[in-house]
Amino acid sequence: MPASVPNWSVPDVFEPDGTEELPPELTSSEPSSEPPGVEPAGPPRDLTTGSDAGGAARPGGTAQGAATKRTDVEPADLSTLLSEAVRAVGGTPRDGQTAMAEAVEHAIESGEHLAVQAGTGTGKSLAYLVPAIRHAVAAHTTVVVSTATIALQRQLVDRDLPRLANALADSLGRRPTFAILKGRRNYLCLNRVHGNAPEEPDEGALFDPFAASSLEREVRRVHEWASETETGDRDELVPGVSERAWRQLSVTGNECLGAHRCPVGADCFAEQARNEAGRADIVVTNHALLAIDALDERPVLPEHDMVVIDEAHDLVDRVTNAAGGELSGNAIKQASRKCGRAVDEEVADRLNEAGEGLEFLLGETEPGRLRELPEQLAAALSTVREAATACVSALGPEQREDVETGSARKLALAPTQEIRDTADRLLAAFDQPEQDRRDVIWVSAENNRAPSLRVAPLGVGGLLRERLFEQRTTVLTSATLALGGSFDTLAAQWGLPPRREARPATDTATAQEPPSDGSEPSWVGLDVGSPFDYPRSGILYVARHLPKPGRDGLPEAYLDELTELVTAAGGRTLGLFSSMRAARQASEELRQRLSTPVLCQGEDSTSQLVDSFAGDPATSLFGTLSLWQGVDVPGRSLQLVVMDRIPFPRPDDPLASARQQAISARGGNGFITVAGTHAALLLAQGAGRLLRSASDRGVIAILDPRLSTARYGGFLRASLPPFWSTEDPQVVRGALRRLDEAAANR
Repeated sequence: MPASVPNWSVPDVFEPDGTEELPPELTSSEPSSEPPGVEPAGPPRDLTTGSDAGGAARPGGTAQGAATKRTDVEPADLSTLLSEAVRAVGGTPRDGQTAMAEAVEHAIESGEHLAVQAGTGTGKSLAYLVPAIRHAVAAHTTVVVSTATIALQRQLVDRDLPRLANALADSLGRRPTFAILKGRRNYLCLNRVHGNAPEEPDEGALFDPFAASSLEREVRRVHEWASETETGDRDELVPGVSERAWRQLSVTGNECLGAHRCPVGADCFAEQARNEAGRADIVVTNHALLAIDALDERPVLPEHDMVVIDEAHDLVDRVTNAAGGELSGNAIKQASRKCGRAVDEEVADRLNEAGEGLEFLLGETEPGRLRELPEQLAAALSTVREAATACVSALGPEQREDVETGSARKLALAPTQEIRDTADRLLAAFDQPEQDRRDVIWVSAENNRAPSLRVAPLGVGGLLRERLFEQRTTVLTSATLALGGSFDTLAAQWGLPPRREARPATDTATAQEPPSDGSEPSWVGLDVGSPFDYPRSGILYVARHLPKPGRDGLPEAYLDELTELVTAAGGRTLGLFSSMRAARQASEELRQRLSTPVLCQGEDSTSQLVDSFAGDPATSLFGTLSLWQGVDVPGRSLQLVVMDRIPFPRPDDPLASARQQAISARGGNGFITVAGTHAALLLAQGAGRLLRSASDRGVIAILDPRLSTARYGGFLRASLPPFWSTEDPQVVRGALRRLDEAAANR
């Protein structure tokens, strides 16, 4: 740390405090509503006319769009298109955005995969969309863009792509088309709306008249919406309905009767979405559907030669979830009831009894990872598998039957086959010695749910390498990819080899790649930085003087420190906690100590809480995981982000601990590779909540002293933006008070 900090501030913002060591002089200017490189919100979409109020085409490949997909006009070069795109959205050229766009174009031309870290404010969506659109139009192909969150999907489809379609049409020779594609369960099933399939009884509603009437009202509202919607997309139903209500009027891909047999197949919303996607230049989807497309022998996504994975830091977790499985007594009994409508009662009852037996044994089993399969549990799983197999055989193949009977058979067959396959997978997982197993099995009893058996792959790198990287060119991007200063940590989880440094050729001044046998995917890592001046915009404060965090809630010293920080900031605080227990404890305690409001996650919908937080600068918002990654509040309402501890996975987390042990057994550093990577990603994501526009100023405060004292602290700090750092509580409180005064005077 320097002995003294340069005077970076406007003189009237901070008063000298007379010390030799000053905090960075954080100027406080009027915040812009959006960070540089993020385009202002576009006009609202008019669903009635299929266009935006400002004339932009409605998202999706229309018949007209499909008719104009081929063109003999050579698209303009990337530089011209990017300039037109930036000008159209009222932005300004940015070096990082240009460098990223050129790198994406190079990946398209060379087939070399690209991992690119682009900080907040870079305008990365524009940087990958422009070369992707150019490639799709020029090569008459489709590019898939995958995201982790619904929010980013909506930004791309409702805002970015419509305006790019307008801006680039002339230079491309035609208007580019785009569509959004989700899993079938996200679309309304017209066959069920028209009553051609049996309703699914809800257990909670069977014995609760209030729950039954509430479910009935929700289902009735979805029926009314069905006559109005053009897309059948659940996300367009506002306000939404509960999962149990939506389940009554939707189907999974395996439950679907099939467009050729369904009496309303010609009007099917899911089929229309797939048809539009098949005609579009750009298809926006999510990581879960991307994983399902990789896992399933039957393609879900349209034919494409390139994938852009935004929010790539979340890819491994989303693919792991899609590749996992779960078996519970309740799920088995529900499948039995569905089978009871289509097979002999005796056959269905066998499955129900098997479910009850498994449910009892799971209730007697200690939650946690199973290294060996207890004999009684193995017997129960075998009984489940045999009973499910009998039901599948009794349900039989597709026959010439009426629609209602066929729908009932499909609704029973899909979950029963899944139960059979999951039970078989669980039993087979223990056939190999522990060191050779590819699956992790554990008993889960979380969130007041009945116990279940869960299975997940030990790693997904092999799957991604075989079904993604060896199939098509892939661009992976996020604001947080270089963990510990290297892309290799995440690359290993994706199934990519370590990045080899370019070596100078012996007789030239250029860099040359070492020879390759071609057996490994070739990829490049690029960090295009951020337009934010982190050392001048924020402080990283580590409370080194505090004790290590314990397991019995927040120590009193942490609550005292938190009180001092929030008081100095005048509210304006986002508290990110490692558990809801800690978030509630801090909320309850600080409400008694502070004169400013404190909101806590769970007290209202997250969106409503964030709106209230953004609307009142004196308010603080405390919460857990979804707030670490989902809050975008630029300006004076957020000038302090506090994290209570380094967010390592729980020591008893079955999947994380199994992965860590497997890496250590192979001679690697399991702790850093698994726990360290998990913590580094969340720390970086949490720190990313602070600066959302170029004029934002503030403090990241981490109460856990291990960030400074532990050997792994250097790896974690290297994953954070280069804020100016201090461990002095007086220094940071002084900076927060001056920021508060400056914000209050504007």
